[in-house]
Amino acid sequence: MNKNLVIVESPAKAKTIEKYLGSDFVVVASFGHVRDLPKGSLGIDIENDFKPSYSVLPKSRKIVAQLKKMAKSAPLVYLATDLDREGEAISWHIAQACGLQTQSTKADEHKVRRITFNEITKPAVLSALENPRDIDMNLVDSQQARRVIDRLLGYNLSPLLWKKVYKGLSAGRVQSVALRLVVEREREIESFKPEEYWDITALLEKDGIEFVARLVEENGKKIEKLDIKTEKQAQEYLEKLEKGKYEVILVEKKTENKYPSAPFTTSTLQQEAGNILGFSAKQTMKLAQDLYEAGYITYMRTDSVNLSEIAIKSIRDLISKKYGASYLPKEPKRYKTKSRLAQEAHEAIRPTDIFKVADNITEADARAKKLYELIWKRTVASQMKEAVLEILEARIKNNEFIFAARGQTIGFKGFLVLFPQKVREIDLPSLTVKDILSLVELKKEQHFTEPPARYSEATLVKALEERGIGRPSTYAPTISTIQERGYVIKDRGRLKPEKVGFVVNDLLVENFPNVVDYGFTAKIEDELDEIASGKRKWQVVVKDFWEPFNLNLKEKADTIEKQNMDEEIDELCPNCGKKLVIKHSTRGKFIGCSGFPECRFTKNFIDEKTQNKIDEGNKLIEGRKCPKCGSDLKIASGRYGPFIGCSAYPKCKYIEKIPQITNSKSQNDNSE
Repeated sequence: MNKNLVIVESPAKAKTIEKYLGSDFVVVASFGHVRDLPKGSLGIDIENDFKPSYSVLPKSRKIVAQLKKMAKSAPLVYLATDLDREGEAISWHIAQACGLQTQSTKADEHKVRRITFNEITKPAVLSALENPRDIDMNLVDSQQARRVIDRLLGYNLSPLLWKKVYKGLSAGRVQSVALRLVVEREREIESFKPEEYWDITALLEKDGIEFVARLVEENGKKIEKLDIKTEKQAQEYLEKLEKGKYEVILVEKKTENKYPSAPFTTSTLQQEAGNILGFSAKQTMKLAQDLYEAGYITYMRTDSVNLSEIAIKSIRDLISKKYGASYLPKEPKRYKTKSRLAQEAHEAIRPTDIFKVADNITEADARAKKLYELIWKRTVASQMKEAVLEILEARIKNNEFIFAARGQTIGFKGFLVLFPQKVREIDLPSLTVKDILSLVELKKEQHFTEPPARYSEATLVKALEERGIGRPSTYAPTISTIQERGYVIKDRGRLKPEKVGFVVNDLLVENFPNVVDYGFTAKIEDELDEIASGKRKWQVVVKDFWEPFNLNLKEKADTIEKQNMDEEIDELCPNCGKKLVIKHSTRGKFIGCSGFPECRFTKNFIDEKTQNKIDEGNKLIEGRKCPKCGSDLKIASGRYGPFIGCSAYPKCKYIEKIPQITNSKSQNDNSE
């Protein structure tokens, strides 16, 4: 008897699903998309309602042939790709490529069935098989609109950048906006002028317990952050405050509740994994994909903070058993999706089995276990009672001056039992009104206002989400792309624009403002959602984008000047004596002669980070001279590791191997 065919995207997903199905099924992976727009041409018939021309990807030809053959003999074909619009499009393309379905026919008229599940568990998979549906063409059309718009934009703007800047660059609907955010933040930092200000604090003591109070008021007027501007002013305050007594005039005790956060969405997972674990957005999504396909977590691309009733019951059972009834609220906690981007009714990201802790994830590597633990803690915490903080606030008077002190302790841990580092406890002694406190020390401290911080990957994801730009599936590849293109580099974990990033951004902002306009980009996302819900036709959305964009493109193509990307360095060409400059190519930066094309001298460009590494290894060897030119020899770093070379390089290219020395130290070995 022939077997029913189940088609998924990845081998890992196929392996997990196959465990849950009987001998009547075979599960095969398509390895992602099998069709796309062609590489060598636009692939869109603009005159014929933007009809796309898809072709089977070269890498997919063998798998499509295999799927065709298997589908022909299978009683039923189940398309079990992911449940978002990208997954829906993959299913449609598989059906089209294998000749299983035309756009105008329903799946149940053939043998094709579309199934989806939010988690890869046996109950979820079996339930999906019992409730198949047609391919949702609204979701497919939404994905087609996105793909067509992105192709029209990229296919026309990228060559313009090659011509006006240099080859290998690209522009995109989301990536160009992300670049603009990074560039504008850098300019804020560059234009920022720090302001000096001073803090005055008193170290006070009662019953052997010392605590800090901050000066907040003078003669009934609040002292603002920037009011004390100079050291002279601060010193004058100190001289006045050394006199008089420090008397407690107000003590207020209260409690504050600290509530747990909602379960993870794609965006918040990327942010927390970046902030807590130091993972990049791309790394986070790869690990989450692995966990999902192995059946450990629910679908990892979601805007939703909802949890299923079954999941909530399991979480509450775990809290009751593991932490006790005092940590369990009377009613389950419900969270509302704040993001206006929420498009599909997915669940939040959660473990499929809440009783499975990270140590039980045997198939995952150490990083995946860390991510799973983060998801597990966030999920459990979301259904726990809030923490109760006990706050003690005091006002302390010295003549016309008022100091403020605040202490806080945890009265009830609640969800903080999982996140003890989230609250810093500050102890104050037991204070009552009219207490006279001992002054231990007065302190003045200089500060300067600080510019806004550069974006990290986590904060850039948050900024994109807040502006309605992109989707859960786009954040990680977008941030990777602007780095791969050389627009942005990571500097101590923060995103710093390179010169080419400034140039490309400025060119687009000046000449194609809509492309990088936050509101315009977010509007397209809303329109894609309207297509997905059946409210708009995808061709209309594409037309509304294309016509003004194309008109603008024709106007600007010949008026934009060629951008000079060369950066002079303090070095002369050894061939002709002209200035050397940093140049750019599709392979990256290199150093060339400013006299090009008459002089074609070039050499490798070494960035500061790499140079620092080399400098660490470039240590002169005492007592050793180059046998060729007499210069000092040094330990240098090369492609194949350390070696001994002439310090006069590149004029002298003498090198030798480092001798293998064991159990003794040479007087010339200064490489440590």
